[in-house]
Amino acid sequence: MQNVVIYTKDYCPYCKRAKMLLEQKGVAFTEHDLMQAPSLKSEMVERANGRTTVPQIFIGDIHVGGCDDLFALESAQKLDPMLQA
Repeated sequence: MQNVVIYTKDYCPYCKRAKMLLEQKGVAFTEHDLMQAPSLKSEMVERANGRTTVPQIFIGDIHVGGCDDLFALESAQKLDPMLQA
């Protein structure tokens, strides 16, 4: 299983939705809450090619994008193969 990292903010409904999908799939992930660790925002922006919104999701070294991108992968049945790669 690939390492999954998600950058979030605790009040963000899209972050909650993305985490819920990963939890429903039984995927362990590392969460970086930018409200509790604001110093990680610059790391996130660099890894996400300039994107500043949350969530920003990474599977292994691949930048997935945000919540809508994660759900698009799930709908296209591409998420599970990415997680297993």
